[in-house]
Amino acid sequence: MDGKVTALIMAGKRSGVHDPLAQRAGVSQKCVVPVYGVPMIERVIREVAECEKIGAIHVVAHDHKEIAAQPTVARLIAEGRLQFREGKFNIVDSVFSGAEGASFPLMITTADNCLVTSDGYAEFIDKAIAAEAGAAAALARKQDVQAADPQGQAKFYEFTDGGYSNCNTYWIGSKEALSAAEIMREGGQFVKFPKRIAKAFGWMNLIRFYMGWGTKEMIFQQVSRRFGFKMVPIVMSKGEYAIDVDNERTFEVTERLLAKREAAAG
Repeated sequence: MDGKVTALIMAGKRSGVHDPLAQRAGVSQKCVVPVYGVPMIERVIREVAECEKIGAIHVVAHDHKEIAAQPTVARLIAEGRLQFREGKFNIVDSVFSGAEGASFPLMITTADNCLVTSDGYAEFIDKAIAAEAGAAAALARKQDVQAADPQGQAKFYEFTDGGYSNCNTYWIGSKEALSAAEIMREGGQFVKFPKRIAKAFGWMNLIRFYMGWGTKEMIFQQVSRRFGFKMVPIVMSKGEYAIDVDNERTFEVTERLLAKREAAAG
């Protein structure tokens, strides 16, 4: 669409698992749980759609019906801008499914990223393009995350240039770089499961990561060599972008920050 970025919104659910937040809200999947009065997926798609740098939107989901009923989703479907793609058994195959028929570059985000704004997505896209990234990941500084809310994140990636948190927003610059999605084959969450780094990045990079040897740029350079194209860490301006709705704690934090944002907007 006019050379714009394609957005993949990951809105799948775990097979055979009823998410506790969805169960409490009386819905069949987490992505339609209301957060501060608005379903998560509706919030995310509003912001993605309002970003002038994003064209087509692909929603990767296992259950389309509840999602398609959301007003912004329904409007974008009618406009021909939004399409659904089938969610697969794991996140990597779901990304490949979402990328089918898409124009590159791709920006990947998740349906529970309720605090990322259209300006935040534009910031990430601009920085990825400026860095000429083959692939990229959005990060937020530890101090910025803690300043947004002290309970926002419990664990951080530690590098010699400081602590950072993942913002669950990624960049795939070309079809060739789509292989970077293999990093997530084991489900990500590298802070909780460091051995997954070894499988995705190699044992030497696990040691560098675990011991905090090197800056984030140095670590990404090492990973770039492993994959054969340039992978870049993108540092975002706002710490709240690293807070997604994972559980009751982050649900409450997100509602608190949304209330504060709305009050500041008047």
